[in-house]
Amino acid sequence: MRKKPIERHQTLREKIIETIRDAILKGTLKAGEKVAEPELAERFGISRTPIREAFRQLESEGYLTVIPRKGAVVASLSERDIEEFYSIKSILEGYAARMAAENLSDKDIERLETINERLHQLAIGGDIKTFFKIHNEFHDLFIRAAGNEKLFELIGQLGLKFNRLRMASLSLPGRMDISVQEHKKILQAFRQHDGEAADNLVRKNATYGGQVLLQSLAQQEGRRIETSIVSQSVDV
Repeated sequence: MRKKPIERHQTLREKIIETIRDAILKGTLKAGEKVAEPELAERFGISRTPIREAFRQLESEGYLTVIPRKGAVVASLSERDIEEFYSIKSILEGYAARMAAENLSDKDIERLETINERLHQLAIGGDIKTFFKIHNEFHDLFIRAAGNEKLFELIGQLGLKFNRLRMASLSLPGRMDISVQEHKKILQAFRQHDGEAADNLVRKNATYGGQVLLQSLAQQEGRRIETSIVSQSVDV
């Protein structure tokens, strides 16, 4: 009998997170803008406790900055954050792919192909939210196959902290379809158990994700993009 309120509480928190996340990604809420607790409380008909829990999660994902006694504001996306995240991501995931190429079974590769086909259908339908979730499954599968639990945890923690950057990159026009095509090349390397090729392709995939996001940020700010450390992180 006591489960119901807990489930409702969690559902409302997730709805709040989704509402704020969508507003930030669509540009309805802009960097530096305050996210008002009273408005959300009135809109969802709830107390401020689940709202503050949602704020904490969104802060951990890089969407919000919670300022004591002032509340939550939309966090700024900096060029440096993008450069540093994608340069680290490319190295760690590239290494994981190199190790995974030796360990992946035929069944694992078939599972990756099935996931990528699902991603293809989601890209056609423009379902970014589900695409993001399934995209994570693709990467999690081969990263875990590397056989290094600490590496898996490290990449997971890094990805969670920069969820906003990853979602923003995949949300750009045509990016989902390009991701699917990149995965096909990675799968070919896995089928051939070619660790070096898998490493280079995964690094290229991450590097490209960072570059398109940097370009999008530069366009929004009305400036030209300079060569960044993202493109220097791997010879593509």
